[in-house]
Amino acid sequence: MDATDLERLQRCIDLAELGARTVAPNPMVGCLVVRDGATLGEGWHERPGLPHAEVIALAAAGDARGATVYVSLEPCAHHGRTPPCTDALIEAGVARVVVATADPDPRTDGRGTERLRAAGVEVEIADGEVARSARLQNAAFRALTLLERPHVTYKAAISLDGRTATASGESRWISSPAARALVHEWRARSSAVAVGSGSALADDPMLTARDVTPPAERQPLRVVFDRRARLPLESALVRSARELPLAVVVSPGADAAGLKAAGAEVIEAQEPADALAELGQRELSSLLVEGGARLAGSLLQQGLIDRLALFVAPILLGDGPGLLAGWSAPALADAVAASRVTAEAVGPDTLLLAELREI
Repeated sequence: MDATDLERLQRCIDLAELGARTVAPNPMVGCLVVRDGATLGEGWHERPGLPHAEVIALAAAGDARGATVYVSLEPCAHHGRTPPCTDALIEAGVARVVVATADPDPRTDGRGTERLRAAGVEVEIADGEVARSARLQNAAFRALTLLERPHVTYKAAISLDGRTATASGESRWISSPAARALVHEWRARSSAVAVGSGSALADDPMLTARDVTPPAERQPLRVVFDRRARLPLESALVRSARELPLAVVVSPGADAAGLKAAGAEVIEAQEPADALAELGQRELSSLLVEGGARLAGSLLQQGLIDRLALFVAPILLGDGPGLLAGWSAPALADAVAASRVTAEAVGPDTLLLAELREI
């Protein structure tokens, strides 16, 4: 596998991103068909039930006999909503398939490459950074497949000295308009968005994806972790529950009759892990947690935060609440370590993305 192969795999990853808002719970996949150095066709998977990236790219190519196919995820080998992509590739007479990363779905997981090789197709699987990028792109699909729960990202805005609000509790707005716009795009891509009851009471949010281009064609499930069912019936979340789905996670036996009557769904769960398992049963593959510190501490304590997204604003706040509450490492040896941290400028802020678990 040479530099050109890696560049083409990166192009597949870029194509796959075009399905980010619509493809869940399926994986994002991009594909190229190349022969004699020329790209004959491209494709990406848009949504469940529609043709997969390989089939679209093959159709765009027309004649793919003897071509090399690049794909960001191992071609599927099972009948689901659509036939196996391995069959389509074999029938097209392609000579070589280059794969960024294996498909963790047990119905494929190596069977796709085995079937292609058995048919005489040369198969190469990438390693290194391009393979890692392909895995991280489909972290949500991988979490749902392997952990049977959504991939969890905890998003927060902090000052340079690590505060999420002033000592008096003022937090709007620490992050910049550019950062807030990016968060709305993340909401549009997420299966669900969650806050703790404290954040819901303090901020009265809607948790919808707004002012994104193009407009979001579906809204994420809004989730409030509210053990004692304290969410006011006059809150923005509850008042909109009949139009926009709202789930409230409460402790077993909590009095949530008013929430149910107002149109909210009530999920009884002893621990956050139980609630995430319930969301996984519904094929919700990604959960964006936007607050607060106690909910994040509880999730981290149970090993349920996979990615940390921090918007660091160029300000100092001094005394004030921090990122986590209710959890601390007893010793340095017990610290939660990120396997990868990236930084990028978003307006005046710096976005730090830390992978706490690579699935």
